[in-house]
Amino acid sequence: MTQLRWLTGLLGASSCPAGLLELGRAAIAGSLMISATLGSEPSGTKFDPTAAALKEIATLKVQAKDWPQWGGSTYRNNTPEGKNIPTQWDLESGENILWAAALGSQTYGNPVVANGKVYVGTNNGYGYIKRYPKNVDLGALVCFDEKTGKFLWQHSNPKLPTGRVHDWPLQGVCAAVYAEGDKLWYVSNRGEVVCLDAEGFHDGENDGPYVSEPNSNKDEADIIWRVDMMGQLGVSQHNMCNCSITAVDGVIFVNTSNGVDESHINLPAPNAPSFIALDQATGKVLWTDDSPGANILHGQWSSPCHFVLDGQAQVVFGGGDGWVYSFDPKGDGAGKAKLLWKFDANPKESLYLLGGRATRNHIIATPVYYDGYVYVGVGEDPEHGEGQGHLYCIDPKKRGDVSPTLAFDKDGKPLEARRLQNLEPKKGEVEKPNPNSAVVWHYDQIDKNGNKKFDFEETMHRTCGTVAIKDDLLFVADFSGLFHCLDAKKVDANGKPVVYWVHDMFAASWGSPLIVEGRVYIGDEDGDISIFELSKEMNLIGEINMSNAVYSTPVVAGDVLYIANKSTLFAIKEGAKLEGGFKDTPRNDEVAD
Repeated sequence: MTQLRWLTGLLGASSCPAGLLELGRAAIAGSLMISATLGSEPSGTKFDPTAAALKEIATLKVQAKDWPQWGGSTYRNNTPEGKNIPTQWDLESGENILWAAALGSQTYGNPVVANGKVYVGTNNGYGYIKRYPKNVDLGALVCFDEKTGKFLWQHSNPKLPTGRVHDWPLQGVCAAVYAEGDKLWYVSNRGEVVCLDAEGFHDGENDGPYVSEPNSNKDEADIIWRVDMMGQLGVSQHNMCNCSITAVDGVIFVNTSNGVDESHINLPAPNAPSFIALDQATGKVLWTDDSPGANILHGQWSSPCHFVLDGQAQVVFGGGDGWVYSFDPKGDGAGKAKLLWKFDANPKESLYLLGGRATRNHIIATPVYYDGYVYVGVGEDPEHGEGQGHLYCIDPKKRGDVSPTLAFDKDGKPLEARRLQNLEPKKGEVEKPNPNSAVVWHYDQIDKNGNKKFDFEETMHRTCGTVAIKDDLLFVADFSGLFHCLDAKKVDANGKPVVYWVHDMFAASWGSPLIVEGRVYIGDEDGDISIFELSKEMNLIGEINMSNAVYSTPVVAGDVLYIANKSTLFAIKEGAKLEGGFKDTPRNDEVAD
């Protein structure tokens, strides 16, 4: 493993057996027939995810057009409001570039904008802090002024002494912050949940209860409290800790990143929590859940979403075992989670192996809520290669095990979930349709051209990316460089989702789409930002290179487009002009011994 770019939050096809595919189709046939009807009938007022996000943002202590967390709201759908968002800009001339701020040498964190400040996670390759020169490896959360791009302060996180098993070199802070009022919360590379003062020490105060900062310099962060998930909860993160926090009613929700050790086989802490809820004001642990347990495949780097449906609030996590879990946000009242439903996002016969040989995957993408449904894709650390992926639309109104199918032993007894493979036909184990299945549709491979085989462009590959949906059009990028456009609700005569178009970007994509002002933006590893019309017809409006790889996701706040490439954060605004154009600054790619 050389780089952990999978964290943004963050693949050659190997087909599933034909019989298994047919069984999966049969298992969800009833749900699909209902869904086809629902998807084709008007449901009153058309759901507007942008309006829904703005309504939620209006309840927070932030500005109306801020984008204060990953995905903007607890729904996690990256569809902000924006006007006159550029589709053309030029780095060299500075056309439509408002400002450019230096980051470290490696950036995976998605920008967050709140109350006049822009936050992004990176490494210390630029060296903003005097006591930490750029050859000192750190996880760095950097804060800039929203209007000017001026550096304000940095929260510096020294690397863990255990080394790369827990804290891979040069990867920095990979999570996005949650910002509200005069505070922000985020997960650091050290496996800590941290609450910071948004003003840093610019307000002349050292807010507590944590008051042990080494100094109160204005270029450094003011810590309010922190929770060490490794030290206090026994978590053993794999390579990196990553989760973009969400919060509701004074409670923050976190995926702990608990995972395997250096062998990629052993689980040092199978009983440690995977999902936790903390008091937003104090960091007190309210409830924990260890459902993935000993079945964690690799790491756990997904982020939760939250919504209320039919009067029941739900917080949904993607697990490192390849299952999706929904809980009552209040817990069970005794310090544990209260499960609402769980969903196996892999075919039962799929097998987990290291590298591209695996057909079983875990979940890095963030579940997204849209108009009564949950959407999520499966993937793997891209350093382990390309492979078959799966994308699901799930009905979250059901309860219990809502997987597409169930597994039974040769005597007809239900099988418990296993880590590497849930079904072994050679042992006489069988798979049966789940009458309680919550699958609305499942996208893996579709023979769109009718040649009776699944071409590269007809396959959903592993993904790190989160879907974005608007006007019932769903967009998602996979790690093999394909950008997919589907109908979020409709299915065809065979019960498969309606795929409108697929575009090959010819470069791996680690991030997620942005939908704004009738257009869709997506970045790739070549540094290109591709811009499409929000349409059932593929219309590539433009492709602009950002001079370095883009591993994060574009966002819009206050009618400004923010894009972080590997080493620079750009603020892009119609009519702006960066005097002298953009001149990149060399970053540090080495660390001190």
